[in-house]
Amino acid sequence: MEFPDLGKHCSEKTCKQLDFLPVTCDACKQDFCKDHFTFAAHECPFAFKKDIQVPVCPLCNSPVPVKKGELPDVVVGEHMDQDCKSNPGRSHEKIFTYRCSKEGCKRKEMLQVVCDECHSNFCIRHRHPLDHGCKQRGCPHQQSRVESKAMTPTTAPQPAH
Repeated sequence: MEFPDLGKHCSEKTCKQLDFLPVTCDACKQDFCKDHFTFAAHECPFAFKKDIQVPVCPLCNSPVPVKKGELPDVVVGEHMDQDCKSNPGRSHEKIFTYRCSKEGCKRKEMLQVVCDECHSNFCIRHRHPLDHGCKQRGCPHQQSRVESKAMTPTTAPQPAH
């Protein structure tokens, strides 16, 4: 060997590979190669002191504390069922809340559509004053509709031959 003093042997019993860039485990303070440096790979007896993870709730993005011996999945599930502030199953808001004011119509809309004349809420089909029979007095739409009917001739003029 050209550099016998460089590098260290992997502390894993089955490996003992000479590694020039060994990784020292921060829990057991032994040197390992790239294949055995993780706690699980070399079965570190002190991993429980270092490998502490706090799960995060996927709904409200807040950390959920887990005590020793508890399964994180079970604790997060309990949090989502009881303590979660952003539980979509608990606070179900209705989307279609604006009911049409036209008599006989049961449609609901996501957005409020208010008539400028009578100030009532209507669905998309009945949004125009002519469509919902607007009863507002002095409504220009009603007057123009009546005037347009009065001005149209009942018979079409015959072309001259």
